[in-house]
Amino acid sequence: MWFLYLLLFLLILGILVTIHEFGHFIVAKKCGVHIYEFSIGMGPLIHKHMGKDKIQYSIRALPIGGYVQMAGEVEEDDKKVKKDKFMCNKPWWQRLLILCAGVTMNFILAFILLFTVALIWGGSSFDPVIESVEDNSPAAKAGIRANDTIISVNNHTTSSWDTAQIELIMKDDDNIFDIKVRHEDGNIEDLKVTPEKTEREKIEVNYFGIKASNTKKYGFLNALNYAFKKFGTIYESMFKTIGGLITGKISIKSLSGPVGIYTVVSDSAKMGMEQLVYLIAFLSINLGFVNILPFPAFDGGHVLFVLIELIRGGKKVNQKVEGYFHLAGFILIFILLIIVTIQDVIRLF
Repeated sequence: MWFLYLLLFLLILGILVTIHEFGHFIVAKKCGVHIYEFSIGMGPLIHKHMGKDKIQYSIRALPIGGYVQMAGEVEEDDKKVKKDKFMCNKPWWQRLLILCAGVTMNFILAFILLFTVALIWGGSSFDPVIESVEDNSPAAKAGIRANDTIISVNNHTTSSWDTAQIELIMKDDDNIFDIKVRHEDGNIEDLKVTPEKTEREKIEVNYFGIKASNTKKYGFLNALNYAFKKFGTIYESMFKTIGGLITGKISIKSLSGPVGIYTVVSDSAKMGMEQLVYLIAFLSINLGFVNILPFPAFDGGHVLFVLIELIRGGKKVNQKVEGYFHLAGFILIFILLIIVTIQDVIRLF
């Protein structure tokens, strides 16, 4: 069975990365950039087809994504290509469109999948309403009751369960969380909750003893509304997560690499198609969000240099400096990937 889950994981990863790369490909082609190859999969070549557009379309052995190989992504790198066909020589607005196209495709895919989830299985409510509170739990002892709505955590507004959950996993210096709730009768109360520390998959987490409400709405318009709102709340929670990692309120141990994602995929598959489709949408937003961050080697890092060029009145940053910048970023990402993968493997044993 693990082999089937592995194939499913690779299929999902392949779809997300291929969709991302297809975004870059189609916009680059429309902008007249010389493209050598568009590949589905990585590694050894299985099949190739030379199109009438003189682009090689390939299928490769490892189903872990894909890529588009363009001329002049950073600098003029092929004497056989006309200067106006290099990506680096295109107008700034075309380069921005090409760089952002992959992220855009991931976001479009995620929106369609979220809409599909809500249309078929119903869209869950967004309000951070507590369905139940466990007896003698930290939340119960503090005075939190079923049907309470969480208004804020540590003075940070919680507009949805996604944002509330992020705030509740943040580290707190004295381990006392200020939680403002609106009771069912309309009264608002500020409560201090001291969560218990417990381990989940070898990661220390806060235990409050509350369960989220899971009421659902159905229909086309509700599905459309759900897709828009859910996309927004997931994106907002990712901003909060990045902020927590930077400030140290969220531990790097909470991050997952390929092994951890494989585990999540297998768990979601066991829970059914609804959870699996939702997970693919969530991962697609993750991929898009991370890629647009202004970090070297990411699409956002390349966007940053285009924006610097604009600020400098059209004067480009030295191409070798930009190349070293992205190389350094790639090395850092690779090191981080090794760290989180080791963490994921440790959790399995």
